[in-house]
Amino acid sequence: MKRLLRTISQHEKLPIRLSSAARHDLPADVIRKLAQPHRMEFYFFVFIEKGTATYNVDMTDITLTDGQVLFVLPNQIFAPPPTIDPTLKYYKLAFFDQILAMLPQQYAFLVNSLKTQVVHTDEAARERIKSVFEILAKLLHTDTRMKETEILLVYLGALLAEFNNAYFRQDGIATAHPRLSKYIEFQVTVENHLTEQQSVNTIAAQLAVTTNSLYALVKEFSGVSPKEFITHRLILEAQRKLHYSNLSVKELAYELGFSDPDYFSRLFKKTTGKSVRKYLEELQDLSGT
Repeated sequence: MKRLLRTISQHEKLPIRLSSAARHDLPADVIRKLAQPHRMEFYFFVFIEKGTATYNVDMTDITLTDGQVLFVLPNQIFAPPPTIDPTLKYYKLAFFDQILAMLPQQYAFLVNSLKTQVVHTDEAARERIKSVFEILAKLLHTDTRMKETEILLVYLGALLAEFNNAYFRQDGIATAHPRLSKYIEFQVTVENHLTEQQSVNTIAAQLAVTTNSLYALVKEFSGVSPKEFITHRLILEAQRKLHYSNLSVKELAYELGFSDPDYFSRLFKKTTGKSVRKYLEELQDLSGT
């Protein structure tokens, strides 16, 4: 998919693509590839201006309607709707994480602290978002060879800032909230050391908080304990890998940092309610293989 996005990129230097209901000129073979459930290797956003569409992210259906934004992160399993209503008005944006490194600030919503990948926008924000998308579309479809790289990044940053503000506003949390900032640090630490399976005590020490404080913090924002959070994240990663790799249970367990494959199998069943074998059988049934 990474090679595919580079192929269909609309910029000479930046791996980025924007499409809309008015302009969706992907080749038929590319559309067929993207229609299948696949592992995302780039960031992907859908803004529904008017209408309804249902996407699947990490084995969960997500229905969008007027003024809502869906964001999909690298490594997630994604599938678009099997059919698109011809009256649907939308904008879609995809780019690699290297572009984020070129922007002047970070966007906390991309850590998905609130455990929802749908952003609700008010009427004023919708109009601004639509305007920025239109400007980006003009920049990306210009014949100018360099396509105003710096200006394009400015507007892309403005778009992400709109998403970031709306994401946290929908739950009444300020992005500068100190406890939220510490929780985001926890999430980032877990991601960066996921297969190392660091202990909760180790993570607490890295974040300069007590174990009890970390427990209260993670419970407040996620509803589960730090240990449960890490377990759920590991099993989600296992489910993703089962979609796009042919690892044996033993290989999968070792790749995720488990020294005991039997323990991993029991944990998988306890968390998902299905054995790894049953999970794979259902995947094969869905794919028709």
